[in-house]
Parts: sequence; C-alpha cells; structure tokens
Amino acid sequence: MGVRARVLLCWLLVLCAVVFGDVWKVEVESKMDALVSSCVVLPCTFKYPAQEQPSSRINGMWHKNPNKEDYIYHNDQTSVLDNFKGRTKLVGSLGKLNCSLEIDDVKNHDNGPYCFRVELETSKKDKYSFVGNCVTIKMIEKASKPELLAETSVEEGRPATFRCSVRHTCPSHQPTLSWNHTGTTIMIYKDIGHGNWEAESLLTFTPTKEDDHSSVACTVKYHGSVEGEMQATHQIFVKEQATLNHIIIPTISGLGAALLVGLLCFFVVKRYKKRIADLQSRNDNGIWNRLSRMSRRFRSGEGSSGPGGREQRALTTASKLRRSIWSRFSRRGQGRQIDRDFDNRANNVCTVSGNKPFDKPRMPSPKSKAKCYSGDDFDDDYTNTADLNLYGNI
Repeated sequence: MGVRARVLLCWLLVLCAVVFGDVWKVEVESKMDALVSSCVVLPCTFKYPAQEQPSSRINGMWHKNPNKEDYIYHNDQTSVLDNFKGRTKLVGSLGKLNCSLEIDDVKNHDNGPYCFRVELETSKKDKYSFVGNCVTIKMIEKASKPELLAETSVEEGRPATFRCSVRHTCPSHQPTLSWNHTGTTIMIYKDIGHGNWEAESLLTFTPTKEDDHSSVACTVKYHGSVEGEMQATHQIFVKEQATLNHIIIPTISGLGAALLVGLLCFFVVKRYKKRIADLQSRNDNGIWNRLSRMSRRFRSGEGSSGPGGREQRALTTASKLRRSIWSRFSRRGQGRQIDRDFDNRANNVCTVSGNKPFDKPRMPSPKSKAKCYSGDDFDDDYTNTADLNLYGNI
C-alpha cells in the first residue's frame, strides 16, 4: 500500500470516529432545584445514529447512577422502584427527541443522580445509557415568597399596574397567583432557561380615595402539598386628581395672605409715622403743652380746694411763670437796642417824648439780694425766677 493510500485511510478513520462517535448525545441540566412536596421537571433532549423513528419505536428510561437497573421511570411500571411508582412520567415526545422527565410529590431524599437511557426497536436493537450526563437535584424545604413590583405613589383616577412573579422548576404544574384587590389580571409564563420558569401575574385597576394607605397583596400557591401560602404585600398612597379647585383655592389663599400682610404693614407704618410726628410735636411744644395741662388740671380742681388752697396757689404760680417767660422773650430783641443806646448816653440818663433828660434809677445787680413778691403784687417784669427754681435762669 502506497503512502497516499495510507494517509487517505487515516483520514477516513478519523472522519468516521468523529461522525459516528458523536451521534449518541444528550443534553440535560447537571444541577436542578426542587421544592419538596411539589414537582420538578428535568429538561432533556437527545440524538441517536439510526434513522429517525416514531415515538412508538423508541423506549426511554431513567435510572439511578451507577446502577442501571434502578429505574425511576420505565414503560413497564413493574420495573420502577417502589418509592417512584406513580410519581414519574415523561413530559416530552421521544419521537421529537424530547426526553424530559417529571417527578411529582418530590421527597427530600430524591437527590439523584439520574441518567437517561434510550433503546431503539431496530434490527440491531440499538441502545445507549448516557451515564456521563446525569442530573443531581437540590432539595428546597421552604417555598420562596413572590416578588411584588409596584409604584408606591399612584394617582387617583389613573390606571395603575402591579406585577407579581415567582420562579419555579415545574412547568407542567404552574403555581397560581392571586390578589386581594379586584381588577383585571393577566397571567404570563416564561421559560428563563436552565430548567427554570417564571410565573407572572399583572393586576390593573383604577385607584380611588378609599385605596389611600391600603395594602395590595399577592399570594402564591404551589402545586402539591406545600404547607402555607406565601404572600407579598405593598402599601400604596393615592394622590388626589388635580382639579380646578386645586388651582383656584391655593391661588386665592396666596393672594389673600399677601393682601393681609400688605394691609398690616401699611397700618403699622402709618401708626409709627403718626407716633414720630407726635413725638416731634411734643419736643417742639412740650413745655407749653405741659404748662397748659397743668393749668387745666388746676382749674378743674379749683372748686374743691377752696380759694386759698394749695392748688390755687400752684395755678397762680404757673400762670405768672408763663407770663414772665413771655415777657423775657419779648425783651430779648429790645435789649440789644437799649445796649447800643447806653453806649451813646450818659449813665442813668434817659430822654422821653419832651426830650428832657431825667435821672433813671440804677438797675439792681443780679448778685444782690433776691427780691420777694407775694400775693397779688406779683410783677411780670421783675419776677424772681430763682424763687420758683423750675427752669433756671432763662
């Protein structure tokens, strides 16, 4: 045999090994989760080298590993282990190369591993056990709560949607989801891959005022004898629908408050301006106002005190003091002229209408003894203000 023939033969052997060695094939999930007392479905697909056969000419079995005789599923129920009888069945069509297995009423010892075996009713009786691809089950003792998604704040009169979902591994017996609120519900089942499924329920309703601060609850019920019902709750707050009153009332309230504050400020400013003007007026005419009030007070009490009483004397004194002050203010302008005339005349000499000089008595010195007056002989021009001791020397 030549070299070319040998090389060609080697390539043919390799090609046959690749083609015929890969025709017996199975695809399963190596690890699965299962809820105790519920059910689980082990997804499975396979291939075989022979011509495609109908389901009636294909036998599929599941057995424990490594013992191939410990069947957990078989067409002949007498070959199935006692603790699996009536609890397992194929949910796929073998003619369509689907070998998925359902295990119902899962026990906490149904861990596996479990392998698939196929037998073809052909002339050669082809059969194959896929012991290299088996499934191990992890037991879940307690069911999980559903996941509830919703908005915390919803608007009155506007439809709101709430979403409740739960994951599971038994698509042949989907869990049921229920709500504590009336509305329109839609159920959705989705295959999320790797043997896991999701059941989802959508609730749509129109919130009202009565729904404010209420709770929306979603309850899940699993297949089988799972104890209890798992529930998820969500509290909602309803916002009142915006109406014309919600715009007019705040606007009127704001304008009213602004007007009230403006009026208050106006009256406060006006009052303080009046107060300032009053204080200025009192500073200018304070002494005369006080004297006038004193005079009026003493006049009102004249009858009760008697003509010689202390009130009458005080009234007389105040009146004389006022006349004295006016007299002194009136003489201030004349004093300057008199002083200029004194510079041009001889001391103690004065002229009158007849142009005849006469001797004028000398003015008493301020340092001389104070002159006393009493009774009705009080003179406005020569009142001794030192005796009154009220306002000092003006």
